[in-house]
Amino acid sequence: MNTSWQRRAAARPKAVEAAMLVLLFVCTVTGVFVTRAVMHPPPAGWAGVALSAPACAALYWRRARPLHVLAVTTLCTMAEGALGYLMTPFLMGPLLVAQYATNLRTPRRTAWNSALAAAAGMLVTGVFLSTLHNSVILAVVNPVAWVLLSAALGSYIQVRREYAAARAEHADQQREEEARHRVIQERMRIARELHDVVAHHLTLADAQAGTAAHLARTHPDQALAIIAKLPETTAAALRELKATVGLLRQDTDPADDLAPAPGLRHLPDLVDACAAAGLDVSVTVEGRPRRLTPVLDLTAYRIIQEALTNATKHAATRTAQVRLSYTPRFLTLTIANDTAPGRPAAPAGPGGGFGLLSMRERATSAGGTFHAGHRPHGGFEVACSLPLDSPDELDSPDESPEESPAP
Repeated sequence: MNTSWQRRAAARPKAVEAAMLVLLFVCTVTGVFVTRAVMHPPPAGWAGVALSAPACAALYWRRARPLHVLAVTTLCTMAEGALGYLMTPFLMGPLLVAQYATNLRTPRRTAWNSALAAAAGMLVTGVFLSTLHNSVILAVVNPVAWVLLSAALGSYIQVRREYAAARAEHADQQREEEARHRVIQERMRIARELHDVVAHHLTLADAQAGTAAHLARTHPDQALAIIAKLPETTAAALRELKATVGLLRQDTDPADDLAPAPGLRHLPDLVDACAAAGLDVSVTVEGRPRRLTPVLDLTAYRIIQEALTNATKHAATRTAQVRLSYTPRFLTLTIANDTAPGRPAAPAGPGGGFGLLSMRERATSAGGTFHAGHRPHGGFEVACSLPLDSPDELDSPDESPEESPAP
């Protein structure tokens, strides 16, 4: 029911305004007759009605010209006080509404200056013009207090509205900042994906081509076998690159040709690809494997992939060890390679590369820790610990990394 009346009022603003002014005029006239009923001798009734009519009519322009309307209502109210009318809230209704509107719609300094001016007018009326010399409260204190009270109420509502507007603006700015932050994070994530995919597969392809060229004269059969596996490496690179670039598609674009994100279930294929590039990788699983969330599964796979890519490019020996350790709360990944006897360890990546930075960002974004550096007895090691979001859910047999055969 209230909603229905609100809709009708919103559809007829002028009619609602006119009805409010008529109601206020009735209240003001009521104040006129209350004064005639209690005052002896009573003031002339026609004078109070004649002064109330223009005061109420002027309120129609209170939104556009609040100071002018306040001046008109103040003068009408002062004239009523000078004629001996009792300054009740009913009789002062037009002045109180005008003062409220002024404090609501004008600057704070201007509003309070106008309130002090109206209060001074009521003070002058009560002291010098009113016939109620025997009652200072009714003649002076009461009208001045009502004027200041309406001014305070208007200022309070104005402050509340400004505060609500500021909060809404701040909320909009926060939403924009969060949206920009999400865009930046998504761009960084896609950049990491592209770096890992391109760097890994190109490194494997380069290593396979170099090994094939080295064996072409002495072991042509092995060289041909390695060359035969090159299309598999490049095809895998294209598939993963297509899946990563597919993240930039529109929501309306078809996604039938997008491959799922890789995970630890693809670890055997990664080991085979490294073996084709001449890197012998052994995989060890400790603890009871658990089902990982898609984000954590992709993070673990990419870290292992990037670490093996660095080992393929920079390791002094052609062997690497991968260890997956499951605990109730964490998955720990360790990827290490040894140093050949009599040879110093080569760094895991060039000083200007992004491999270690990418792995660190991935581990940190998943809430884990990351460490990479030379081992005391030679070689290089990458270790990270990733928190398990769902430790109670076990891997299904076909998805468990424990099924991954060592090469």
